[in-house]
Amino acid sequence: MHVGNFGKSGATMLRNGDRPYVKQAEYTKAIDFEPDIVVIKLGTNDTKPMNWDEHKVEFKDDTNYLIEQFEKLSSTQAVFMCTPCKVFSGGNYGITDEVVSGGVIPVLKEVVKERNMELIDIYTVVSGHSECFQKDGVHPDAAGAKLIAEGICRVLLGK
Repeated sequence: MHVGNFGKSGATMLRNGDRPYVKQAEYTKAIDFEPDIVVIKLGTNDTKPMNWDEHKVEFKDDTNYLIEQFEKLSSTQAVFMCTPCKVFSGGNYGITDEVVSGGVIPVLKEVVKERNMELIDIYTVVSGHSECFQKDGVHPDAAGAKLIAEGICRVLLGK
């Protein structure tokens, strides 16, 4: 089994967003790594007004595109999609909980249902744990990262 972390802080699912994941070096490394299991956790930075207001109609297609890039690898056995975290305060780059919960998450739910995938509900895992986030209310601290990792592991291990 290949295990790697190829995340990119600030990256977007949107290919026309301000920092598209598919245009980052981490994406190329992730593809070249030929993973067995892929866990995608993007969407928060897509909600920045400069991204969401202009490109929200592209979000579903871009989500499907990213999933397909990993599914077509001969190594990939499963792809999992995570919801973004709850946003505990608004204003950091214009990221708000209203757009995360009312915009991004419904689209992700639709995609995973259509693709018969499993959605890892990180939003619920971290809800009620604002103390596990940095002052901006968007970025988890070490305790928040642990909550997220535990939530993902529960799904991957079937617990």
